[in-house]
Amino acid sequence: MYKSNLKTYFLLVAIALLLSCNASKKVSAVQRSTTISALHFLGEKKVPHNLSFNNTTVGGLSGIDYNVAANTYYMICDDRSAINPARFYTAEILVTPTGIDSILFTGVYSLLQPNGHVYPNSRQDPYHTPDPEAMRYNPTTKQLTWSSEGERIVTKKDTVLEDPAVTMITVDGKYVDSFVMPPNLTMHATEKGPRQNGVLEGLTFADNYKTVFVSVEEPLYEDGPRVDITDKGTYVRLLKFDVATKKNTAQYAYKPDNIAHASVPENGFKINGIPDILSTGKNQLLVIERSYSTGRIACTIKVFLADLSTATDITTIPLAGATGKFVPAEKKLILNMDNLGIYIDNIEGVTFGPNLPNGHKTLLFVADNNFNEKEITQFLLFEVMP
Repeated sequence: MYKSNLKTYFLLVAIALLLSCNASKKVSAVQRSTTISALHFLGEKKVPHNLSFNNTTVGGLSGIDYNVAANTYYMICDDRSAINPARFYTAEILVTPTGIDSILFTGVYSLLQPNGHVYPNSRQDPYHTPDPEAMRYNPTTKQLTWSSEGERIVTKKDTVLEDPAVTMITVDGKYVDSFVMPPNLTMHATEKGPRQNGVLEGLTFADNYKTVFVSVEEPLYEDGPRVDITDKGTYVRLLKFDVATKKNTAQYAYKPDNIAHASVPENGFKINGIPDILSTGKNQLLVIERSYSTGRIACTIKVFLADLSTATDITTIPLAGATGKFVPAEKKLILNMDNLGIYIDNIEGVTFGPNLPNGHKTLLFVADNNFNEKEITQFLLFEVMP
């Protein structure tokens, strides 16, 4: 009788442990709302220029995401297969309450086409060359999702049109599926739809991984002129997709700040747009705005909280001249990195990192050095103040 009860006891314990493990797996895939009142700077870490890892050149890091269960970071590279085949890296990043202790690259994987081959560069096949920008990990499927800006080259000699894309892959880079892009993200030879190099820069999962939001870096042609140093009344789009159907379900208007600094010379290149977004709760997004002007090396990086709760679905509304016909997302400034008193480079990615000993979350930002020796691959760590 005693042995029988003992067997029953161990069986119940085993079942309880199994249920506990399963429950913990489910909990790890729950996206909890995060309250952010401020961001406290903890420190930075730089990666050596042109660091070589597994016969590839590390740089162009345009997106970052954290797999909590595996304690692994995924970082997409925006090399358009020009230096090495289009790829992403994995890394371990040790953070402490006083900053970033170390960054250890652990793997590199090629982004693969549906046919299993690596992507071509622009000399080999400009119509199928990707422009990787953002990447997120989905713990419910244990897969990655990444975005490409596509291409729009319209000259007297040639026209290259490649639509932007959002693609699902395995954690070792194999193609799984792709999202259906809405008609207004189709590239055109005329001034309609997306601008070159100004499309799907930011991406985030939301609603417990049932939703994907992507951000358009610059306004579509029909949404008005580019952002300038004076207010042009310009809006960009935040697009919502259903993960199950992979279809676009809504679009929202977001008004970026003016460009922070005039360019030198006056007609030089200048831009302010959205390089990445991150879900913080239902209808809430952390939005990075990156302003750059010729004549300066540093970027002005601002971090906002955007609320889509009362925003109008603008899917069928061209925004140019439509002021008063829609309600944009609300935005609140959380941080202007100009106030940190340090050099800030081309920040393009953000992710929540591990919790600190006090229970506060961390935010980790990464800068894309564009494989330029005058720029740096820079990581910035912040404590999230609730």
